[in-house]
Amino acid sequence: MPENQPITLRLDPKLTKKLDKLAEATQRSRTFLLTEAVKDYLSINEWQIEEIQKGLQEADAGDFATDEEVEQVFKKYRRRAG
Repeated sequence: MPENQPITLRLDPKLTKKLDKLAEATQRSRTFLLTEAVKDYLSINEWQIEEIQKGLQEADAGDFATDEEVEQVFKKYRRRAG
């Protein structure tokens, strides 16, 4: 089995034009740029899902911030905004 697997992707012509401009400016291939974009997208979304799952586990366990802890955070940001 090949190390990399081909995937067909249909892009709006405007996106393709932008991709081509970026490829030319960076001297990279379309494939390289799209692979990097997919890696970044997956990384961000994996992190977000993990954090949501952690939060749900904490909530299920009843692990919530106290009223005092919440108030301290609000005070901190009110001072910065004020």
